[in-house]
Amino acid sequence: MTKQDAHAEMRQMKAFSQGSPLPYTILDATHTNAAYPNQKLEICNGGYGSDVAAHPTNANQFYVLTDRGPNADFDGCAGKGKQFLVPNYTPSIGLFELQADGKIIKIKEILLKDRDGNPISGLPNPKALGGTNEVPYDVDGKPMTMNPHLPFDEVTNPIKTDINGLDPEGLAALTDGSFWVGDEYGPHLVHYNAEGVEIARINAFASDERNNVMINDKLILLPTELTKRRANRGMEALTITPDQTTLVGVIESSLDNPDKSGRVSSLTRIVTIDLNSGQIAQYLYRLDKAKHVTSGIVALSNCEFYLIEHDRKFPLQDRSAQKLIYKIDISQATDITTILNTKSVKQDEAVGLTINDQTLEQFIATDEENWQIFEKMSIMPVKKTLVVDVLATLDYPHDKLEGLWLRQDGSLGLLNDDDFAMTDSETIHSKNMHSTSTVEQKYLDREKTLEDANRLYIVTPTE
Repeated sequence: MTKQDAHAEMRQMKAFSQGSPLPYTILDATHTNAAYPNQKLEICNGGYGSDVAAHPTNANQFYVLTDRGPNADFDGCAGKGKQFLVPNYTPSIGLFELQADGKIIKIKEILLKDRDGNPISGLPNPKALGGTNEVPYDVDGKPMTMNPHLPFDEVTNPIKTDINGLDPEGLAALTDGSFWVGDEYGPHLVHYNAEGVEIARINAFASDERNNVMINDKLILLPTELTKRRANRGMEALTITPDQTTLVGVIESSLDNPDKSGRVSSLTRIVTIDLNSGQIAQYLYRLDKAKHVTSGIVALSNCEFYLIEHDRKFPLQDRSAQKLIYKIDISQATDITTILNTKSVKQDEAVGLTINDQTLEQFIATDEENWQIFEKMSIMPVKKTLVVDVLATLDYPHDKLEGLWLRQDGSLGLLNDDDFAMTDSETIHSKNMHSTSTVEQKYLDREKTLEDANRLYIVTPTE
Protein backbone atom coordinates (compact mmCIF):
# COMPACT_ATOMS: atom_id res chain seq x y z
CA MET A 1 0.00 0.00 0.00
CA THR A 2 1.38 3.41 -0.97
CA LYS A 3 1.59 6.33 1.43
CA GLN A 4 -1.21 8.04 -0.45
CA ASP A 5 -3.43 4.95 -0.27
CA ALA A 6 -2.79 4.72 3.44
CA HIS A 7 -3.82 8.33 3.85
CA ALA A 8 -6.97 7.69 1.83
CA GLU A 9 -7.87 4.73 4.03
CA MET A 10 -7.19 6.76 7.13
CA ARG A 11 -9.52 9.47 5.86
CA GLN A 12 -12.30 6.91 5.51
CA MET A 13 -11.68 5.32 8.89
CA LYS A 14 -11.34 8.50 10.90
CA ALA A 15 -14.69 9.94 11.88
CA PHE A 16 -15.52 13.01 13.88
CA SER A 17 -16.83 12.07 17.30
CA GLN A 18 -19.75 14.47 16.79
CA GLY A 19 -21.57 16.02 13.88
CA SER A 20 -23.47 14.84 10.81
CA PRO A 21 -22.00 15.16 7.30
CA LEU A 22 -23.89 16.94 4.56
CA PRO A 23 -24.15 14.94 1.33
CA TYR A 24 -22.09 16.12 -1.61
CA THR A 25 -20.93 15.20 -5.08
CA ILE A 26 -17.57 15.78 -6.77
CA LEU A 27 -17.70 19.01 -8.73
CA ASP A 28 -14.29 18.71 -10.37
CA ALA A 29 -11.36 16.30 -10.20
CA THR A 30 -9.04 17.55 -12.93
CA HIS A 31 -6.49 19.48 -10.84
CA THR A 32 -3.50 18.04 -9.02
CA ASN A 33 -3.60 17.83 -5.23
CA ALA A 34 -0.41 19.66 -4.25
CA ALA A 35 -0.21 17.77 -0.96
CA TYR A 36 0.00 14.46 -2.84
CA PRO A 37 1.03 15.22 -6.44
CA ASN A 38 0.05 11.80 -7.77
CA GLN A 39 -3.54 12.36 -6.61
CA LYS A 40 -6.26 14.50 -8.08
CA LEU A 41 -7.81 17.36 -6.14
CA GLU A 42 -11.46 16.57 -5.46
CA ILE A 43 -13.45 19.80 -5.38
CA CYS A 44 -16.63 19.00 -3.50
CA ASN A 45 -20.06 20.28 -4.39
CA GLY A 46 -20.36 21.01 -1.39
CA GLY A 47 -19.38 24.36 -0.31
CA TYR A 48 -22.54 24.78 1.77
CA GLY A 49 -20.95 26.63 4.63
CA SER A 50 -21.56 30.35 4.20
CA ASP A 51 -24.70 30.44 6.35
CA VAL A 52 -27.71 28.48 7.57
CA ALA A 53 -31.32 29.51 8.08
CA ALA A 54 -34.21 27.60 9.57
CA HIS A 55 -37.05 26.48 7.32
CA PRO A 56 -39.98 28.68 8.44
CA THR A 57 -42.36 25.78 9.09
CA ASN A 58 -40.51 22.44 9.04
CA ALA A 59 -38.55 21.97 12.28
CA ASN A 60 -36.12 19.45 10.76
CA GLN A 61 -35.32 21.30 7.55
CA PHE A 62 -32.79 24.05 7.03
CA TYR A 63 -31.51 26.17 4.17
CA VAL A 64 -27.79 26.54 3.55
CA LEU A 65 -25.85 28.95 1.36
CA THR A 66 -22.83 28.25 -0.81
CA ASP A 67 -19.82 30.48 -1.26
CA ARG A 68 -19.05 32.14 -4.60
CA GLY A 69 -17.31 29.01 -5.87
CA PRO A 70 -13.98 27.19 -5.64
CA ASN A 71 -11.18 29.75 -5.73
CA ALA A 72 -7.60 30.21 -4.60
CA ASP A 73 -5.31 33.16 -3.99
CA PHE A 74 -3.29 33.89 -7.11
CA ASP A 75 -0.59 36.38 -8.06
CA GLY A 76 -0.33 36.60 -11.84
CA CYS A 77 0.65 38.98 -14.59
CA ALA A 78 -2.20 41.41 -13.81
CA GLY A 79 -1.52 41.46 -10.08
CA LYS A 80 -2.91 39.73 -7.02
CA GLY A 81 -6.32 38.14 -7.26
CA LYS A 82 -8.19 34.86 -7.26
CA GLN A 83 -8.01 31.84 -9.51
CA PHE A 84 -11.51 30.55 -10.20
CA LEU A 85 -11.15 26.80 -10.62
CA VAL A 86 -14.76 26.39 -11.80
CA PRO A 87 -15.35 29.77 -13.52
CA ASN A 88 -18.97 29.09 -14.46
CA TYR A 89 -19.99 28.12 -10.91
CA THR A 90 -23.33 29.52 -9.76
CA PRO A 91 -23.85 30.18 -6.02
CA SER A 92 -26.92 28.47 -4.64
CA ILE A 93 -29.18 27.80 -1.68
CA GLY A 94 -29.68 24.17 -0.67
CA LEU A 95 -32.55 22.75 1.35
CA PHE A 96 -31.59 19.88 3.66
CA GLU A 97 -33.37 17.75 6.21
CA LEU A 98 -31.97 16.28 9.43
CA GLN A 99 -33.31 12.76 9.94
CA ALA A 100 -34.08 11.17 13.32
CA ASP A 101 -30.98 8.97 13.04
CA GLY A 102 -28.72 11.98 12.47
CA LYS A 103 -28.41 11.47 8.71
CA ILE A 104 -28.83 14.54 6.51
CA ILE A 105 -30.52 14.38 3.11
CA LYS A 106 -30.68 17.00 0.40
CA ILE A 107 -34.18 18.04 -0.65
CA LYS A 108 -33.45 20.55 -3.42
CA GLU A 109 -31.07 23.19 -4.74
CA ILE A 110 -31.98 26.75 -5.74
CA LEU A 111 -29.56 28.46 -8.13
CA LEU A 112 -29.24 32.23 -7.66
CA LYS A 113 -30.26 34.21 -10.76
CA ASP A 114 -30.35 37.80 -11.93
CA ARG A 115 -33.61 39.65 -12.61
CA ASP A 116 -33.87 38.13 -16.07
CA GLY A 117 -33.61 34.62 -14.66
CA ASN A 118 -30.02 34.01 -15.77
CA PRO A 119 -27.71 32.15 -13.34
CA ILE A 120 -25.22 34.52 -11.70
CA SER A 121 -21.51 33.87 -11.13
CA GLY A 122 -19.11 34.42 -8.26
CA LEU A 123 -16.83 36.70 -10.28
CA PRO A 124 -15.88 40.13 -8.88
CA ASN A 125 -18.09 43.20 -9.32
CA PRO A 126 -17.06 46.31 -11.26
CA LYS A 127 -15.05 48.71 -9.11
CA ALA A 128 -17.84 51.29 -8.91
CA LEU A 129 -20.43 48.77 -7.75
CA GLY A 130 -18.66 46.57 -5.23
CA GLY A 131 -15.33 45.52 -6.71
CA THR A 132 -12.11 45.69 -4.71
CA ASN A 133 -9.68 45.50 -7.67
CA GLU A 134 -9.56 41.73 -7.29
CA VAL A 135 -8.22 40.18 -10.50
CA PRO A 136 -9.96 36.96 -11.63
CA TYR A 137 -7.76 34.30 -13.24
CA ASP A 138 -8.85 31.20 -15.13
CA VAL A 139 -7.75 27.61 -14.53
CA ASP A 140 -4.67 28.17 -16.70
CA GLY A 141 -3.53 31.18 -14.68
CA LYS A 142 -4.50 33.71 -17.33
CA PRO A 143 -6.45 36.86 -16.44
CA MET A 144 -10.14 36.49 -17.21
CA THR A 145 -10.92 39.26 -19.70
CA MET A 146 -13.94 40.75 -21.43
CA ASN A 147 -12.86 39.00 -24.64
CA PRO A 148 -11.37 35.61 -23.69
CA HIS A 149 -10.01 35.08 -27.20
CA LEU A 150 -7.63 38.05 -27.00
CA PRO A 151 -4.61 38.69 -24.75
CA PHE A 152 -5.12 40.76 -21.62
CA ASP A 153 -4.78 44.50 -22.15
CA GLU A 154 -5.93 47.08 -19.61
CA VAL A 155 -7.35 49.35 -22.32
CA THR A 156 -8.49 47.20 -25.25
CA ASN A 157 -9.32 43.99 -23.39
CA PRO A 158 -9.75 44.75 -19.67
CA ILE A 159 -10.36 42.42 -16.76
CA LYS A 160 -13.73 40.69 -16.76
CA THR A 161 -16.18 41.61 -14.01
CA ASP A 162 -19.76 40.60 -13.31
CA ILE A 163 -22.20 43.24 -12.12
CA ASN A 164 -24.37 40.42 -10.75
CA GLY A 165 -21.47 38.44 -9.28
CA LEU A 166 -22.00 37.59 -5.65
CA ASP A 167 -19.87 36.38 -2.76
CA PRO A 168 -22.76 35.11 -0.61
CA GLU A 169 -22.18 34.97 3.14
CA GLY A 170 -25.45 35.69 4.98
CA LEU A 171 -28.88 34.08 4.61
CA ALA A 172 -32.34 34.91 5.90
CA ALA A 173 -35.26 32.65 4.94
CA LEU A 174 -38.65 34.39 5.05
CA THR A 175 -42.06 32.93 5.75
CA ASP A 176 -43.25 33.79 2.21
CA GLY A 177 -40.60 31.45 0.74
CA SER A 178 -38.22 34.20 -0.39
CA PHE A 179 -34.66 34.86 0.80
CA TRP A 180 -32.42 37.79 1.63
CA VAL A 181 -28.73 37.14 0.95
CA GLY A 182 -25.85 39.17 2.34
CA ASP A 183 -22.75 39.57 0.19
CA GLU A 184 -19.12 40.46 0.88
CA TYR A 185 -18.30 42.18 -2.42
CA GLY A 186 -20.42 45.32 -2.25
CA PRO A 187 -21.55 44.71 0.31
CA HIS A 188 -24.95 43.95 -1.21
CA LEU A 189 -28.21 42.76 0.32
CA VAL A 190 -30.17 40.91 -2.36
CA HIS A 191 -33.77 39.69 -2.14
CA TYR A 192 -34.48 36.51 -4.10
CA ASN A 193 -37.84 34.88 -4.68
CA ALA A 194 -38.49 31.22 -3.93
CA GLU A 195 -37.05 30.23 -7.32
CA GLY A 196 -33.82 32.16 -6.70
CA VAL A 197 -34.57 35.12 -9.03
CA GLU A 198 -33.48 38.56 -7.80
CA ILE A 199 -36.39 40.83 -6.96
CA ALA A 200 -34.78 43.59 -4.91
CA ARG A 201 -31.39 44.96 -3.86
CA ILE A 202 -29.97 47.28 -1.22
CA ASN A 203 -26.36 48.46 -1.31
CA ALA A 204 -24.39 51.62 -0.61
CA PHE A 205 -24.05 52.75 -4.24
CA ALA A 206 -26.55 55.46 -5.12
CA SER A 207 -25.67 55.12 -8.80
CA ASP A 208 -26.67 51.45 -8.90
CA GLU A 209 -30.02 51.39 -10.69
CA ARG A 210 -30.76 47.93 -9.26
CA ASN A 211 -31.38 49.49 -5.83
CA ASN A 212 -35.16 49.44 -5.82
CA VAL A 213 -36.38 49.24 -2.23
CA MET A 214 -38.57 52.33 -1.82
CA ILE A 215 -40.14 52.96 1.59
CA ASN A 216 -42.16 56.10 2.26
CA ASP A 217 -40.97 57.48 -1.10
CA LYS A 218 -37.34 57.07 -0.05
CA LEU A 219 -34.76 54.86 -1.76
CA ILE A 220 -33.11 52.65 0.86
CA LEU A 221 -29.30 52.48 0.72
CA LEU A 222 -26.71 51.02 3.05
CA PRO A 223 -24.50 53.55 4.90
CA THR A 224 -21.77 54.88 2.62
CA GLU A 225 -18.97 53.99 5.05
CA LEU A 226 -19.67 50.29 4.49
CA THR A 227 -18.07 50.62 1.06
CA LYS A 228 -14.81 50.77 2.99
CA ARG A 229 -15.09 47.11 3.95
CA ARG A 230 -11.95 45.07 3.49
CA ALA A 231 -11.79 42.72 0.52
CA ASN A 232 -13.69 39.53 1.40
CA ARG A 233 -14.72 41.07 4.73
CA GLY A 234 -18.06 42.63 3.89
CA MET A 235 -21.57 41.62 4.98
CA GLU A 236 -20.67 38.31 6.58
CA ALA A 237 -23.81 37.56 8.59
CA LEU A 238 -27.51 38.25 8.04
CA THR A 239 -30.81 37.45 9.74
CA ILE A 240 -34.36 38.78 9.95
CA THR A 241 -36.31 39.38 13.13
CA PRO A 242 -39.08 36.89 14.02
CA ASP A 243 -41.79 39.38 13.05
CA GLN A 244 -40.22 39.60 9.56
CA THR A 245 -39.83 43.37 9.79
CA THR A 246 -36.11 44.02 10.24
CA LEU A 247 -32.99 42.80 8.45
CA VAL A 248 -29.92 42.60 10.68
CA GLY A 249 -26.49 42.33 9.08
CA VAL A 250 -22.98 42.20 10.54
CA ILE A 251 -19.74 43.32 8.91
CA GLU A 252 -17.15 40.56 9.31
CA SER A 253 -14.33 42.65 10.78
CA SER A 254 -13.11 46.20 11.13
CA LEU A 255 -13.51 48.46 8.08
CA ASP A 256 -10.61 50.00 6.18
CA ASN A 257 -12.01 53.29 7.36
CA PRO A 258 -10.78 55.63 6.03
CA ASP A 259 -7.87 53.37 5.05
CA LYS A 260 -5.89 50.40 6.39
CA SER A 261 -5.11 52.33 9.56
CA GLY A 262 -8.54 51.30 10.84
CA ARG A 263 -8.01 47.63 10.07
CA VAL A 264 -6.34 46.71 13.36
CA SER A 265 -9.22 47.82 15.57
CA SER A 266 -11.53 45.48 17.46
CA LEU A 267 -14.59 47.39 16.28
CA THR A 268 -17.09 46.14 13.76
CA ARG A 269 -20.62 47.19 12.89
CA ILE A 270 -24.12 45.78 13.07
CA VAL A 271 -26.65 47.33 10.67
CA THR A 272 -30.43 47.05 10.96
CA ILE A 273 -32.96 47.93 8.26
CA ASP A 274 -36.61 48.29 9.17
CA LEU A 275 -38.45 47.09 6.06
CA ASN A 276 -41.64 48.89 7.12
CA SER A 277 -40.31 52.34 7.98
CA GLY A 278 -37.04 52.30 6.07
CA GLN A 279 -35.12 53.35 9.17
CA ILE A 280 -31.49 52.23 9.22
CA ALA A 281 -29.54 51.95 12.46
CA GLN A 282 -25.90 51.14 13.18
CA TYR A 283 -24.50 49.62 16.36
CA LEU A 284 -20.93 48.95 17.46
CA TYR A 285 -19.80 45.42 18.28
CA ARG A 286 -16.57 44.86 20.19
CA LEU A 287 -14.61 41.81 19.11
CA ASP A 288 -12.71 39.95 21.83
CA LYS A 289 -9.61 40.37 19.71
CA ALA A 290 -9.00 42.53 16.65
CA LYS A 291 -8.09 39.45 14.60
CA HIS A 292 -11.40 37.75 15.38
CA VAL A 293 -14.25 37.77 12.87
CA THR A 294 -18.02 37.59 13.09
CA SER A 295 -19.55 34.95 10.86
CA GLY A 296 -23.16 34.21 11.73
CA ILE A 297 -26.18 35.77 13.41
CA VAL A 298 -29.72 34.62 14.16
CA ALA A 299 -32.56 36.56 15.78
CA LEU A 300 -34.24 35.60 19.04
CA SER A 301 -36.36 38.74 19.12
CA ASN A 302 -36.24 42.26 17.72
CA CYS A 303 -33.31 43.09 20.00
CA GLU A 304 -31.65 39.81 21.04
CA PHE A 305 -29.54 37.60 18.81
CA TYR A 306 -27.02 34.77 18.83
CA LEU A 307 -23.78 35.71 17.08
CA ILE A 308 -20.68 33.72 16.09
CA GLU A 309 -17.23 35.14 16.81
CA HIS A 310 -14.13 33.11 16.02
CA ASP A 311 -10.50 33.22 14.90
CA ARG A 312 -10.35 30.99 11.80
CA LYS A 313 -7.71 28.77 13.38
CA PHE A 314 -7.73 24.96 13.07
CA PRO A 315 -8.15 23.48 16.57
CA LEU A 316 -6.10 20.41 15.60
CA GLN A 317 -3.26 22.68 14.53
CA ASP A 318 -3.40 25.43 17.15
CA ARG A 319 -4.50 24.92 20.74
CA SER A 320 -5.25 28.62 21.10
CA ALA A 321 -8.14 28.39 18.62
CA GLN A 322 -11.43 29.98 19.70
CA LYS A 323 -14.96 29.41 18.39
CA LEU A 324 -17.51 31.33 20.44
CA ILE A 325 -21.22 32.00 20.36
CA TYR A 326 -22.49 35.09 22.12
CA LYS A 327 -25.98 36.24 22.98
CA ILE A 328 -26.11 39.92 22.14
CA ASP A 329 -28.64 42.62 23.00
CA ILE A 330 -28.91 45.84 21.00
CA SER A 331 -31.74 47.35 23.08
CA GLN A 332 -29.37 49.43 25.23
CA ALA A 333 -26.76 49.99 22.52
CA THR A 334 -26.34 53.37 20.85
CA ASP A 335 -27.58 53.83 17.32
CA ILE A 336 -24.60 55.84 16.09
CA THR A 337 -26.61 57.31 13.21
CA THR A 338 -28.58 59.35 15.76
CA ILE A 339 -25.59 61.06 17.38
CA LEU A 340 -25.66 64.80 16.80
CA ASN A 341 -22.70 66.90 15.73
CA THR A 342 -20.64 68.67 18.38
CA LYS A 343 -17.28 70.39 18.36
CA SER A 344 -15.41 67.04 18.47
CA VAL A 345 -18.02 64.63 17.11
CA LYS A 346 -19.13 64.84 13.48
CA GLN A 347 -21.28 62.84 11.10
CA ASP A 348 -19.30 62.58 7.87
CA GLU A 349 -21.07 61.53 4.65
CA ALA A 350 -18.14 59.40 3.46
CA VAL A 351 -16.76 57.76 6.63
CA GLY A 352 -19.62 57.99 9.10
CA LEU A 353 -19.27 59.17 12.68
CA THR A 354 -15.90 60.71 13.58
CA ILE A 355 -14.31 61.73 16.87
CA ASN A 356 -11.64 64.41 16.82
CA ASP A 357 -11.42 63.92 13.05
CA GLN A 358 -10.73 60.20 13.43
CA THR A 359 -13.06 57.49 12.20
CA LEU A 360 -14.36 55.13 14.86
CA GLU A 361 -12.05 52.43 13.53
CA GLN A 362 -9.01 54.73 13.79
CA PHE A 363 -10.08 55.84 17.25
CA ILE A 364 -10.04 52.26 18.56
CA ALA A 365 -6.96 51.24 16.56
CA THR A 366 -5.06 54.07 18.23
CA ASP A 367 -5.85 52.81 21.72
CA GLU A 368 -8.03 49.86 22.79
CA GLU A 369 -8.82 51.78 25.98
CA ASN A 370 -10.82 54.22 23.88
CA TRP A 371 -13.77 51.86 24.27
CA GLN A 372 -14.01 53.37 27.76
CA ILE A 373 -14.02 56.83 26.18
CA PHE A 374 -17.00 55.73 24.08
CA GLU A 375 -18.89 54.83 27.24
CA LYS A 376 -18.03 58.14 28.87
CA MET A 377 -19.51 59.78 25.76
CA SER A 378 -22.63 57.56 26.16
CA ILE A 379 -21.77 55.63 22.98
CA MET A 380 -22.62 52.12 24.14
CA PRO A 381 -21.68 48.97 22.18
CA VAL A 382 -24.01 45.98 22.07
CA LYS A 383 -24.07 43.87 25.20
CA LYS A 384 -22.64 40.36 24.74
CA THR A 385 -22.80 37.24 26.90
CA LEU A 386 -21.00 33.98 26.11
CA VAL A 387 -23.50 31.13 25.72
CA VAL A 388 -21.41 28.47 23.93
CA ASP A 389 -17.67 27.88 23.99
CA VAL A 390 -17.75 25.55 21.02
CA LEU A 391 -14.33 23.95 21.49
CA ALA A 392 -15.07 23.26 25.15
CA THR A 393 -18.39 21.68 24.17
CA LEU A 394 -17.77 19.80 20.94
CA ASP A 395 -15.13 17.85 19.11
CA TYR A 396 -15.00 20.60 16.52
CA PRO A 397 -11.92 20.43 14.22
CA HIS A 398 -12.75 23.07 11.58
CA ASP A 399 -11.27 26.52 11.02
CA LYS A 400 -14.41 28.32 9.87
CA LEU A 401 -17.63 28.35 11.87
CA GLU A 402 -20.12 30.26 9.74
CA GLY A 403 -23.59 28.71 9.87
CA LEU A 404 -25.99 29.23 12.78
CA TRP A 405 -29.38 27.45 12.74
CA LEU A 406 -31.81 28.29 15.55
CA ARG A 407 -33.94 25.19 15.98
CA GLN A 408 -37.51 25.17 17.29
CA ASP A 409 -36.42 23.39 20.50
CA GLY A 410 -33.96 26.19 21.30
CA SER A 411 -30.85 24.27 20.35
CA LEU A 412 -28.38 25.57 17.77
CA GLY A 413 -27.17 23.86 14.63
CA LEU A 414 -23.60 24.82 13.75
CA LEU A 415 -22.19 24.41 10.25
CA ASN A 416 -18.61 24.90 9.08
CA ASP A 417 -17.45 26.31 5.76
CA ASP A 418 -15.29 23.66 4.08
CA ASP A 419 -14.30 25.86 1.10
CA PHE A 420 -15.37 23.12 -1.32
CA ALA A 421 -12.79 20.87 0.45
CA MET A 422 -9.88 22.77 -1.11
CA THR A 423 -7.45 25.47 -0.04
CA ASP A 424 -4.36 27.38 -1.10
CA SER A 425 -1.07 25.57 -0.74
CA GLU A 426 1.21 28.24 -2.11
CA THR A 427 1.24 30.78 -4.88
CA ILE A 428 4.07 30.84 -7.39
CA HIS A 429 4.57 34.15 -9.17
CA SER A 430 6.28 34.44 -12.52
CA LYS A 431 7.36 37.48 -14.53
CA ASN A 432 6.05 35.71 -17.58
CA MET A 433 2.42 35.72 -18.66
CA HIS A 434 1.84 32.35 -17.05
CA SER A 435 1.85 31.92 -13.31
CA THR A 436 0.78 28.81 -11.48
CA SER A 437 -1.21 28.46 -8.31
CA THR A 438 -0.87 25.34 -6.23
CA VAL A 439 -3.98 24.13 -4.45
CA GLU A 440 -4.61 21.11 -2.30
CA GLN A 441 -7.38 19.39 -0.39
CA LYS A 442 -8.33 21.27 2.73
CA TYR A 443 -6.90 19.35 5.66
CA LEU A 444 -7.79 19.77 9.31
CA ASP A 445 -4.54 18.41 10.73
CA ARG A 446 -0.89 19.29 10.15
CA GLU A 447 -0.17 15.77 8.93
CA LYS A 448 -2.68 16.27 6.11
CA THR A 449 -4.59 13.07 6.68
CA LEU A 450 -8.05 14.39 7.63
CA GLU A 451 -10.00 16.29 5.00
CA ASP A 452 -12.44 19.04 5.80
CA ALA A 453 -16.11 18.63 4.86
CA ASN A 454 -19.44 20.26 5.71
CA ARG A 455 -20.72 18.88 8.99
CA LEU A 456 -23.66 19.90 11.18
CA TYR A 457 -23.28 19.98 14.97
CA ILE A 458 -26.02 20.52 17.55
CA VAL A 459 -25.42 22.41 20.80
CA THR A 460 -27.61 23.87 23.53
CA PRO A 461 -26.75 27.43 24.58
CA THR A 462 -26.47 28.27 28.26
CA GLU A 463 -28.34 31.28 29.57
